Amino acid sequence: MAETTAKKAPSRKSSAKTKAADAGGAKLRLKVRGYDHKVLDQSVKQIIDTALRFDATIVGPVPLPTDIRKFTVNASTFIYKDAREQFEIRTHKRIIDILNPTPKIIDALTNLSLPSGVSVDVKMI
Repeated sequence: MAETTAKKAPSRKSSAKTKAADAGGAKLRLKVRGYDHKVLDQSVKQIIDTALRFDATIVGPVPLPTDIRKFTVNASTFIYKDAREQFEIRTHKRIIDILNPTPKIIDALTNLSLPSGVSVDVKMI
């Protein structure tokens, strides 16, 4: 008996991730976090304006789910257990991808001054 193998036809659908990988370039991923969403959005706009000044290809900003950390504290010690206070910290996150970054773009982003309370994680993919 002869064995036959069927070849799978390539899919017609292609994602942005596949196109970026086919282009052969690196990708710079910025993960921006902050407690105040208004300040965070201003910082993201500042990052995008800086990257566009050097003719960069940008994907995003993509909003990620907000992390909500809740804390419950007794209002008084020993007695009045029903009297409690609740606090929460909301961490807002955005992702920005810069395709095929040049050294000028990376230098401009490292010299960028962002407001306090906003942190940026940079990763080369």
